[in-house]
Amino acid sequence: MIQAIAIDDESFALEVIKSHASRVPFLELQATFTDAVLGLEYLKNNPVDLIFLDINMPDISGIDLASMISKETLIIFTTAYSDYAVKGFELDALDYLLKPFNLSRFLKACQKAQEWLELRPKNEPAFIFVKTSDGQVRVDFSELIYCEAQGNYVTFQLEKEKIISRMTLSETEKLLPSYFIRTHRSFLANKNLVNKVERHQLQLGKFMVPLSSTYSEEVSQNLSL
Repeated sequence: MIQAIAIDDESFALEVIKSHASRVPFLELQATFTDAVLGLEYLKNNPVDLIFLDINMPDISGIDLASMISKETLIIFTTAYSDYAVKGFELDALDYLLKPFNLSRFLKACQKAQEWLELRPKNEPAFIFVKTSDGQVRVDFSELIYCEAQGNYVTFQLEKEKIISRMTLSETEKLLPSYFIRTHRSFLANKNLVNKVERHQLQLGKFMVPLSSTYSEEVSQNLSL
């Protein structure tokens, strides 16, 4: 899910972005701001993946604001003035939406952001140590197929062994890289190992994990089905 905000001094323009964003299933518009300073302040404590940013604003222009934002944050400029386009792309803006833009053009820009974020290398851990009855045991994520909650315990299923630790699935999920996805209230699966999707289950090599209706849509989005 792409986490985003929008900054534009015109309330009507923000309403258009809100309306379009509500139609994009992989986008969550967290907040909107007519005040660029407040938007910048929000970003200090609430990092996001993407900003829809107007250029022609009274106190701080979108161009100036973009130079103050982390390079990790994607920017899609929104403006009524086409002559700003070149300057926008000089700042490595992901896209440039010329007002008034329709849902189709908005969606295209969002898809570009989604593709870029999926391709961007992620600084994620390669393993964790979990506490077992035999002490702390290392679990390499590249070998981890799925996790299953059983009461107050979680089973880490690897190709040739199981590792059982006393913890909840929610606690486990926070420790895993983003490519582990929830397929069922009791299961997390390594999406990189999924080779077949059926109506009520996923196949990961010789292993099968259940797929509940609650998570089917999210799984489909994660697997780009």
